Amino acid sequence: MLVLIFLLASWLPPAVDWHLFFRPAAQELLHGRSPYTVEGFPSPPWALLPMLPLALLPEHVGRALFFILSLGVFAYVAYRLGASATTMFFFLVSPPVLHSLLNGNVDSWVLLGFVLPPPVGLLFLSIKPQIGVGVALFWLVEAWRKGKMAAVVKTFAPTTIAWLASFLLYGLWPLRWQQEVEVWWNASAWPLSIPVGVALMVAAVRLRQKEFAMAAAPCLSPYVLLHAWGGALAALMTLPAEMIAVVLGLWIIVLSSLLGF
Repeated sequence: MLVLIFLLASWLPPAVDWHLFFRPAAQELLHGRSPYTVEGFPSPPWALLPMLPLALLPEHVGRALFFILSLGVFAYVAYRLGASATTMFFFLVSPPVLHSLLNGNVDSWVLLGFVLPPPVGLLFLSIKPQIGVGVALFWLVEAWRKGKMAAVVKTFAPTTIAWLASFLLYGLWPLRWQQEVEVWWNASAWPLSIPVGVALMVAAVRLRQKEFAMAAAPCLSPYVLLHAWGGALAALMTLPAEMIAVVLGLWIIVLSSLLGF
């Protein structure tokens, strides 16, 4: 393991999100300061908790460990969603997953919310609504079906309390961060994708299948980076042919773009 960490620390390219946002924000939190002093940091404070010990290390070492940890979380999510060896392999080498790993982003932790009990999973899904909002709505409907308002409150109370506590500690921090949706790296198909997202949500609720809701979220968001589509891709974990087709299609698009076709 030490050899692997050393090699990754030496060979991995700089991770823009780790360098610019997550590591500096984690260091601010470690020093008892607001992570939102870091310009552009977009996530709730609990997104930083897995990074706190890594932020104490030299940047390239912490980045290597975060790469390994994130890759392990992606693999665990795939396993929990019923992946075969084939679908797990293609999922892990897909452009969205590799994009997240190389940028040092937190998408693996958001996807972890898919396979956790809803009261805990919602904390993870709320880190990135463009990944998690579909399943959050699905769990809202499921909670209402099972126990009406009492079940809804029980399911959503931990995440609601966490968000309110973050506002008390750091103010209305979401208002401090603005993202233009018309930047070249925005991979959202919104608003054309809205009908697709709505149809997927209807299917999720009607058939009571979470996978449709996983696929719906990025269709309903005006701002979705390439790596955020990993949540939709995870919906295909039990469908090898479909997973292979989508991943190969994504690689054709990515390579065509890189080659200027």
